Amino acid sequence: MIAGGALLTANDAVLKWLTGGYSTGQIMFIRGLFVFIPISYFVWRAGGIRCLRIVSVKGQAWRALLVVAGTFCFVTGLSYLPLADAVAIAFAGPLFITALASAFLKEIVGWRRWMAVFIGFMGVLIIIRPTGEAIQWAALLPLTASFTGAIRDIVTRHIAPGEQSATILVVTTTAVCLAGLTTAPFGWAAVAMDDLGLFALSGLLLGSAHFLMIETFRYAEAAMVAPFKYSTIIWATALGFLIWGDIPDGWTLVGSVVVVASGIYILRRESWLRRQPLENDS
Repeated sequence: MIAGGALLTANDAVLKWLTGGYSTGQIMFIRGLFVFIPISYFVWRAGGIRCLRIVSVKGQAWRALLVVAGTFCFVTGLSYLPLADAVAIAFAGPLFITALASAFLKEIVGWRRWMAVFIGFMGVLIIIRPTGEAIQWAALLPLTASFTGAIRDIVTRHIAPGEQSATILVVTTTAVCLAGLTTAPFGWAAVAMDDLGLFALSGLLLGSAHFLMIETFRYAEAAMVAPFKYSTIIWATALGFLIWGDIPDGWTLVGSVVVVASGIYILRRESWLRRQPLENDS
């Protein structure tokens, strides 16, 4: 999980670099083409082209739409925000999942997890810092990405039992590429050969990161390894400083700690509740 998080953050750093010369749609399309390289391996491993049978067309369509929206918001946010800030805000995902679970999954969410959600969102507000003078509007982009990501994960829970993981990845990546392609009439920049290598690197990093994370959850309990994903904030801070000279201020660090602590508590609490089927969350 730590290695997967490091690769995922390296991918975000490459994307942030590319946003300086290319539109979000162009990045989504070209990067998506290269993501198909590791996905081809997943398809081969799952049994070849025969594994790409879609069971839930509606579920796959909704998930793909959510991924497209989240990708657009997060990549656009990277062009305006320091890498560490964008990554920290995006970690509000578990908070949204818990808040939406009672409505979409009919799960009982007790006061402890509601309190963790509330505290976590206070951490997000600390990072965004909405004052009387201004608000970091760009921070709403990764926050929106985390919201769409939460709904995406809920949809995934519904369709996962009947769908192959490789099929989900193929559908999602195809949707992202096509969505990016629709922006071509609005003007794309000519791609430099050096940057083409960065696009390829981004695609390979993203595909490899997802592979490592999938393998992690295959061999270990989710609640045990998921907190290690938060190590990406460390990588994001280091890369942000080394590449752009960004140093998170005190408020950003405090808000990040609050968001991470709330997310880890929610994951641990949900794991404990699954092991205590007769207990409630009161």
